[in-house]
Amino acid sequence: MKAIEITTPGGPEVLQIVEREKPALKKGEVLIKVHAAGINRPDVFQRQGSYPPPPDASDLPGLEVAGEIVEGDLSGTSFKIGDLVCALTPGGGYAEYCAAPAGNCLPIPKGLNLVEAATLPETYFTVWSNVFDRGQLKGDETLLVHGGASGIGTTAILLAKALGHKVFATVGSDERVKAVETLGADKGINYKTQDFVEEIKQLTQGKGVDVILDMVSGEYINRNLQALAEDGRTVIIAQLGGSKATINSNLLMRRRLTITGSTLRPRSAEFKTDIAKNLAEKVWPLFAQGKLKPVVYATFPFEDVQKAHAMMDAGEQIGKIVLTLE
Repeated sequence: MKAIEITTPGGPEVLQIVEREKPALKKGEVLIKVHAAGINRPDVFQRQGSYPPPPDASDLPGLEVAGEIVEGDLSGTSFKIGDLVCALTPGGGYAEYCAAPAGNCLPIPKGLNLVEAATLPETYFTVWSNVFDRGQLKGDETLLVHGGASGIGTTAILLAKALGHKVFATVGSDERVKAVETLGADKGINYKTQDFVEEIKQLTQGKGVDVILDMVSGEYINRNLQALAEDGRTVIIAQLGGSKATINSNLLMRRRLTITGSTLRPRSAEFKTDIAKNLAEKVWPLFAQGKLKPVVYATFPFEDVQKAHAMMDAGEQIGKIVLTLE
């Protein structure tokens, strides 16, 4: 099969098309003939050498695909050979064939094509696990999303709004403010020209938000504490602003705040299967109802992967970038 290999840590130019053997399947895995693969920020970090794959995962980048199941162990699932699915993978998605745990596959949501479906697994698994499981967003609670124009950010906005929550989002330009508000955010905040803590206090009449999804970390951690409501929770899923901060523990204790976080890729296939079941039951029907939609910013043919990663590096996209295979 053809696959895209990281030849050495570096920029987009280190991504090269090579010939590889098809993946050997383990118990519980299926082989997917890939029609489309989503590009995500962890792929960029892996390309740069700062995010190695788990020991038992493929060394190829690519954490989500959509395509056809062509062989494998389907026990315990309702799938059959020939079904079209999208899947969360531990790696290996940038290839003509990709192995994935059968329990981490989901049917293509009604009304979506394979390119659109390829944008879903990584962001929806991540958002469900962190905002709704770990962050416990519920009832009439409010959400603040940092990085609102990213793949994770747009997904968090759409899903939280579809489930009835008020959502605010920080972005880096006035153009992106308009974009996230068009998606459904109640208010976009340009972090370059506005103080998101003060904006959140004004927007919530001084209360603060109940949950924050944070991809920045670093100096944002203390500012998040200031922007949270009492008993609020901030969930860290990336460290674009650095890994260290000095925390005001008095504020943390006095207002009963929670700082937590997670990374999804190293978690077990069984853990991800539980998320998949929740998505199938509670989220996938929302696509058919028109309450959710994929946000595809650009598509690139397989051989243009360097151009696709250059776009990711520029960081100007709103939504997802997808690789397509014939």
